[in-house]
Amino acid sequence: MKDITRETFELFTRYVVPNYNRNPIVMTKGKGVHLWDSEGRKYLDLFSGWAVSGLGHCHPRVVKALKKQARTLQHVPNVYYSLPQGRLAQLISEKSFGGQCFFCNSGAEANEAAIKLARLYHSSQDRYKIITMHNSFHGRTIATITATAQPKYQKGFAPLLEGFTYVPFNDLDAARQAVDKETCAIMIEPIQGEGGINIVTREYLQGLRRLCDERKLLLILDEVQCGMGRTGKYFAYQHYDISPDIMTLAKSLGGGTAIGAMVARPEVAKCLVPGTHASTFGGNPLACAASIAVFETIDKEGLLENAVRMGNYSLERLRSLQERFPQQIKEVRGVGLMIGIELQKEGSQLVRMCLDRRLILNCTHEKVIRFMPPLGVSQSHLDKGIAILEEVLGELDGGATLRK
Repeated sequence: MKDITRETFELFTRYVVPNYNRNPIVMTKGKGVHLWDSEGRKYLDLFSGWAVSGLGHCHPRVVKALKKQARTLQHVPNVYYSLPQGRLAQLISEKSFGGQCFFCNSGAEANEAAIKLARLYHSSQDRYKIITMHNSFHGRTIATITATAQPKYQKGFAPLLEGFTYVPFNDLDAARQAVDKETCAIMIEPIQGEGGINIVTREYLQGLRRLCDERKLLLILDEVQCGMGRTGKYFAYQHYDISPDIMTLAKSLGGGTAIGAMVARPEVAKCLVPGTHASTFGGNPLACAASIAVFETIDKEGLLENAVRMGNYSLERLRSLQERFPQQIKEVRGVGLMIGIELQKEGSQLVRMCLDRRLILNCTHEKVIRFMPPLGVSQSHLDKGIAILEEVLGELDGGATLRK
C-alpha cells in the first residue's frame, strides 16, 4: 500500500494543479461513516465532505442504483427525454414547492442558472441587481463569487460581474433599504455553510418573503449545503413556513455523484426557453438514478427523523463541552445535523489534531468547526467522535494553561 501512496503523491505533484491544500493522505475506500486510507488506517467521518456524503459513503441503495443504470444507459443528450431525469424532477418538486427543475453538475452551476433566470424573468423591465448577504457563499464561477459577499474569494478576479449588492445577514431593514428600481431578486442561504453555520431567523426569512412580494422580487434560496434532509426536513426553508421562487441544490442530492439542480416556480421557470441555458451532462441518467436512490433511502430509513434525534443529541453533548471548555468554545449552534462549533481562536490546529486521531472535521471562517455527520449516523459513532474532540480540547486547554 505504501507504493500506492508514493505513486499517488508523485502523480499529483507532476500532473494535478495544486489549487487545494491537501492533507498527505490517500483515501482509497469508504463505507458508511468511515473512510480508509492507502495505509489501511480507518477514519470516522463527521464532516461528510461538505455534506456531499449525506447518506454516508457508498450507501448500498446508491451503489445498486448506479450499477443498474450503468448497465442500461449512462448518458443521453438533452435533446431527448430520459425517465430517470423526469422521475427525479418529480421527487424534488413534490418534496418542495411544486416547481420545475433544471439539472446541472454542481452547486455553483445551479446558482449560476438561478442568477440567469432571475435576470431573464425581469429583463423586460431592465431589472438585474441581486441582493446577497455578508458571509454568504454561492460558488466559484465569476458570477457566483461575485454573489458571494466574502472578499477573500474574489481576490485577484476583478473586474467582477456588475449587479450585486451586499447586506448584513439577518438585518431586514438593510435588505429593504438596498432594494431599488433595478433590483430583481434576493439570494440567501437559510443556513450559511462556508460563512460559519449562521442560521437565518424566522422573522428575517419571513420578512424577506414579504419584501419580495411587495416589491415583485424573486426570492432565491441556496440550499446547496443545507438541503436534502440535513436540518431534519428535506429543505431548510420548510422550518420557516415560507416558499421560495427559486431554490438551488447539489452536494448530498447525488449521494456522492456530481449533480446540481435549480428548482423554480413554473411561471418563473418558463423564461428558460430553448437556447437561453443548458448543461451537457446535466440530468444524466447515472446521476439522476443515484439521486432517486437518495430520496428513497431518506424516506425508507427514516433519516429525517434520525437527523432530528441525533442533531439534538449532538447539540446537547457539544454544549456540554462548551461548558467544560469555555476558553476554547465560544458558541455551539445548528439545526439538525448541520452544526457549527465556534471557537475562541483559529481552529486549524484542532482539526489537524482530530485528524491525527482519525476523526474528520472541518474548519470554516477561521474559527468555526463544521460538524455534519451522515444523516444515518448512530449515537455510538457520535459518542466516539465527541470523545476524540473532548480529548483534543483538553489537550489544547492544558497546553494553554501550561503556557501561561
